[in-house]
Amino acid sequence: MIQDREDIRNVAIIAHVDHGKTTLVDQLLKQGGIFRKNQVVEDRVMDSNELERERGITILSKNTAIRYKDKKINIIDTPGHADFGGEVERVLKMVNGVILVVDAFEGVMPQTKFVLKKALDMELPVITCINKIDRPEARPEEVEEEVLELMLDLEASEEQLNCPFIYASAKEGTASSDPTKQQEDMTCLLETIIRHIPAPKVDQDAPTQLLISTIDYNEYVGRIGIGKVERGSLSLHQEIIVVNDLYPEQKEKMKISKLYEFEGLQRKEITQAFAGDIIAISGLEDIQIGDTVCDVNVPEPIPFVKISEPTIQMVFSVNNSPFAGTEGDYVTSRHLRDRLFKALNTDVSLRVEETDSPDAFKVSGRGELHLAILIETMRREGYEFQVSQPIVLFKDIEGKCYEPMEKAIIDIPEECMGSVMEKLGTRKGELLNMTPGKGGYIRLEFSIPARGLIGYGSEFMTDTKGRGILNTVFDGYAPHKGNIARRIQGSLVAFETGEAVTYGLYNAQERGILFVSPGTKVYEGMVIGQSPRTEDIEVNVCKKKHITNMRAAGSDEALRLSPIKNMSLEEALEFIAEDELLEITPKNLRIRKKVLDSGMRKKTQKKNREL
Repeated sequence: MIQDREDIRNVAIIAHVDHGKTTLVDQLLKQGGIFRKNQVVEDRVMDSNELERERGITILSKNTAIRYKDKKINIIDTPGHADFGGEVERVLKMVNGVILVVDAFEGVMPQTKFVLKKALDMELPVITCINKIDRPEARPEEVEEEVLELMLDLEASEEQLNCPFIYASAKEGTASSDPTKQQEDMTCLLETIIRHIPAPKVDQDAPTQLLISTIDYNEYVGRIGIGKVERGSLSLHQEIIVVNDLYPEQKEKMKISKLYEFEGLQRKEITQAFAGDIIAISGLEDIQIGDTVCDVNVPEPIPFVKISEPTIQMVFSVNNSPFAGTEGDYVTSRHLRDRLFKALNTDVSLRVEETDSPDAFKVSGRGELHLAILIETMRREGYEFQVSQPIVLFKDIEGKCYEPMEKAIIDIPEECMGSVMEKLGTRKGELLNMTPGKGGYIRLEFSIPARGLIGYGSEFMTDTKGRGILNTVFDGYAPHKGNIARRIQGSLVAFETGEAVTYGLYNAQERGILFVSPGTKVYEGMVIGQSPRTEDIEVNVCKKKHITNMRAAGSDEALRLSPIKNMSLEEALEFIAEDELLEITPKNLRIRKKVLDSGMRKKTQKKNREL
């Protein structure tokens, strides 16, 4: 018999990056009595991952729960960046409604459209929370109109269009249904969740069924599957069968060793869970995202949401530079292979393929940031490897080549508009819309090939003097737009192996911008700077003074070196050319030529020109 579980509400918080989802969850946890009154709680407590705290973005979806009156509210905090859209897509299967958070100044942004479309397609009711209402430049009425226009564009149902609007300041912990007057806490939002998000409709007596939407890992208990009990109940030590909609012939019997429910930031062990509960299960070896946990006698898989395909690919390979194995703990092809395939367990948007070489693997993801986060995570775990230039994945549709397109929304000062439009024009960008903003800013909307944006991030920051904001979202496939010049500058390449010295660097800096400082160990074929010319220039940064005729005492003190350019991981990935690799170790990032030997490299280049 199907009935409503009135004691539970399951809700996901969705938004564009940096619109305040995680801060909003912080306040709900604080006001839900999860922390003691005198307990010191850091900001963005849900961003538990070290990389999330450093970058100020949510990468992985997180489960939490609070109690309000006699109701338990299960909350899922989701990522806001387009590259982690796969996380959003799958967790929406667990909830009965969403809170759409929109910045009261920035308004509707590309990822707002992406996440809202996913929620509307799944016919989930929406609560719109216009956040940062306390910003001096907030424009809540206009943003409300933008949200309703977006819903009309996305063909929302009449019920979804009649969604309640809440005006909040997550930072201050206040919310209200009136944009001109804030209440002193979040009660208004909590009451709206209870009223507007429907209770799960469940059949407690039906055979067990639970879809695994997220995988966690604990070194003590192994893999932990997280999902919502769709029907029936689950008990500790119950024997179940695991099936998958994509592989219906594969069925495996297992036994549940532990059951957990979410309570605040903790997982609490329980002995039984019922339909409508969001729970975690351990004891199921090799459980995957998309698997269905079923009653032994009724193995019925639940169809899993189709995850958007990857658009960017890189080759991860074993480090074979002269410094290989000196800085990492995990350096062999077996280590690299195991780690990459382990990443597939928790990241449904990632693809890993074997190549002809046992030392190299093709890794595909949703964008540069998606793969950069994987690289940085592996690096911090002690892995040493090298990666190739990112390339986009083309599609063959009816015999024609199609490429992934991005919609780029750019907020820039008016004086920077000329250089930005010129750069994006050369990268096959097409201007769709231009709207004036506040404070001398202007908003440009472009349709641009995904490959046109590779390598543009650092240029954009330079052209806008760090004041521009660039947001992109995947916009389908379009016919190939023609050739795009990826990088017009060449590289400064080390001529010999040794240690960079002041004298050698002083002479080299006249040729371009340096990436290394005195005392840095370099090897032949390593890229140590950027050349203003289109071709590469070989330089000897290990050249010492006593090799020349200069013998004046104290002449070293007269040698002034220009500041070096410290490349971040993303900048290095943007910089590397087709014939280069990025060597990644726990201690260093080094750009290098694929062919290190100078003579061999020239022969290869000559052969390529002839072809």
